[in-house]
Amino acid sequence: QVQLVESGGGSVQAGGSLRLSCAASGYTYNTYCMGWFRQAPGKEREGVAAIYTVGGSTYYADSVKGRFTISQEKAENTLYLTMNDLSPEDTAMYYCAAADWGPGGDRRSPALEMSKYNYWGQGTQVTVSS
Repeated sequence: QVQLVESGGGSVQAGGSLRLSCAASGYTYNTYCMGWFRQAPGKEREGVAAIYTVGGSTYYADSVKGRFTISQEKAENTLYLTMNDLSPEDTAMYYCAAADWGPGGDRRSPALEMSKYNYWGQGTQVTVSS
């Protein structure tokens, strides 16, 4: 089992920045991919960014490329999402997710697909005002 706890959300004005953190605990050594997803009111949850824990390959949604950066601090089992040049369209609940080799996730799914992940955090709210 892996536990994920997000932090760092808040309210900012358009053009501002935030850095989200996701602290992972439990049986983390079996994790091979971690990601950030978001869900705005009335919309489906969508993949924002993902990183493979070995090798460090990263993936981004087109809507955030050049503005968001995903990174990991392995020694601290922490995942980050640095968000710059935020716009009201980025307003959403942001979720951290982890995929490991255990049951529940589809290893064949692309990095930004929800089906890949078998662990989820509770989310942290990001609100961007114009």
